Amino acid sequence: MIELRKSGLWDRAIRNLRYAWKRMGSTDAYFSEQSFAPELSESDRERLISQMQACLEARGGEVSARSRAAALGHAYHTLNEKGRKRFLRVLAEEFGPDRDRIDLAVADVSKALDPASRASVEAELRQALEAPRLKLLTQFNALPEGVKFLVDLRAELIPWARQDDALAGVEGDLKALLTAWFDVGFLELRQITWDAPASLLEKLFAYEAVHEIKGWDDLKNRLAVDRRCFAFFHPRMPEEPLIFVWVALFEGMAGNIQDLLDEDAPIQNVESADTAIFYSISNAQIGLSGINFGNFLIKRVVDSLRTELRGIRTFATLSPIPGFMPWLRRRLRERDFNFLTREQEENLVSLSSKSVNQTGNEALEHFLFRTEWHDREDIQSALHPILLKLAAHYLVNEKRSSGTAVDSVAHFHLNNGSRIEHLHWNADTSARGLEQSAGIMLNYRYLLDDIDANHESYRSGGEIVTSSSVRALLKD
Repeated sequence: MIELRKSGLWDRAIRNLRYAWKRMGSTDAYFSEQSFAPELSESDRERLISQMQACLEARGGEVSARSRAAALGHAYHTLNEKGRKRFLRVLAEEFGPDRDRIDLAVADVSKALDPASRASVEAELRQALEAPRLKLLTQFNALPEGVKFLVDLRAELIPWARQDDALAGVEGDLKALLTAWFDVGFLELRQITWDAPASLLEKLFAYEAVHEIKGWDDLKNRLAVDRRCFAFFHPRMPEEPLIFVWVALFEGMAGNIQDLLDEDAPIQNVESADTAIFYSISNAQIGLSGINFGNFLIKRVVDSLRTELRGIRTFATLSPIPGFMPWLRRRLRERDFNFLTREQEENLVSLSSKSVNQTGNEALEHFLFRTEWHDREDIQSALHPILLKLAAHYLVNEKRSSGTAVDSVAHFHLNNGSRIEHLHWNADTSARGLEQSAGIMLNYRYLLDDIDANHESYRSGGEIVTSSSVRALLKD
């Protein structure tokens, strides 16, 4: 369902772009000139180079240059995947930095002795390093839906760039351009309500990445008076959320996503609420991957909620642990992974239907590869302390080579200055929740007086701040 929605939004966006740009170019000859074969033949390639060069040289003035850019963008959309890759390779091979010019500039820098001449040759080096394709891509900034086109272009380019060094250069240039354009200072924080246009609400269905929105009733529940949805928008993409967060207002800490999303649950009294639970954050634009908005989003939302609701004192998340079960399954196959007590090992083996000559790790793996374990109280009871301790170990002790948390969600919140507050058993019993984290979720708590210190200690030394309840799990 979600994929269909995403596909529908993509198709609609393409139609809108084609319409807007074709109207823009309908008074000149550029669009007829841009009729290419779907796979972009060799003769088409030469014509494409000529048209890109004309756009760069601004033949006929800046207005004509933008019309040519619109025509090029329209042509890109008419190509199949093979043709689009060839289109991008033209940008990579024909409009990259001039290597000879760079070498000369580097040599001149080394020869410059006085400050004035050095400043001059350094300026020349900076210009030499800038690929001509950057100027071409910049032309889209002034076009209707042009920035959205570049964002979607990078979304398509990212996987191709991993396998093609030439395309990796184009992707890097595009990322640098978008990073400058999407500086957080340019972004607008908006609350999305049930009264928002249907076209915007529909995008929440498509872009929600954590807890699928099952229908309009579900969406209406998430936008009730005791809930909030906030998103960042860019002036050049006013109807496209960049990233959005869902918030639930409670008395006390929430520890179960099923209860939180229950459409039949009574609406909370906002006036008595003392806790804001951030239960889902979704990046809406794949083409903006690697450009960090999330930490700024949370801080801005906290400020907004504190202004609106003076009774809110606690800010926390109810978060998944997406890497936990994949990590555990890998570790259970390693001979040196000894995490079970003798009593736990014997208990697991006795409960397993394949207990003959089975180790405790093998029994644990047997249960975890089968979802039926969740339907048996005796197995749940046996696994409960084991998996909570393992989850705590995974979150706190498993690190990347950089010294940061290996779990992506943990890294995000810890880098934002939170602490690991509390682990909840049976907090997400959906198929996805069991597959990712054995149904365990946790609260990351944002203590406003400690955020900066937590952030610095994590960034500088990989220190992960935890509550006493989590530390107790690690000692057991």
